[in-house]
Amino acid sequence: MNTSNTAGDRRRRFDQLVAVFHQDMFRYAAWLCRDRSIAEDVVQEALLRAWKSLDALRDDAAAKQWLLTIVRRENARYFERRRLETVDIDNLTASQSVLLAEAPDEQIEDLREAIYGLDDDYREPLVLQVLMGYSTNEIAELMGLKQGAVLTRLHRARLKLKEQSADELRP
Repeated sequence: MNTSNTAGDRRRRFDQLVAVFHQDMFRYAAWLCRDRSIAEDVVQEALLRAWKSLDALRDDAAAKQWLLTIVRRENARYFERRRLETVDIDNLTASQSVLLAEAPDEQIEDLREAIYGLDDDYREPLVLQVLMGYSTNEIAELMGLKQGAVLTRLHRARLKLKEQSADELRP
């Protein structure tokens, strides 16, 4: 095979993987970092890293897990490198304050905030299972844990959410 054909095959393989899994990568990044623009940056960096190490992916059937692992690591790198700026919501411009005027579904927002409030150790496996549809075995492999540890974290995450809901319902 000549070099140009190999480069073309590599590009097609990468494009196919990205087409299938890009939405999953973004959704996972958004849940990890809680910010759409940061999630976009994390996914871009993850795609660059995936392109550079595409030859390390031996089995395309494992591509989703491989890509999400890269996203998870890029998210960690992002927050290691950057100190995030805070925004004073009292000093927003007119175009920015419009975003605050949206009327979100209160129950969804409450649940989202409760999930965001969980420690990373509990939030991440919960998001992987509920949002991404991973099995506990897949989560264990992705996070480098034993299945029992994943089950414990999922159980504790649900208990914490249940406790928060009960606390909010009490008069």
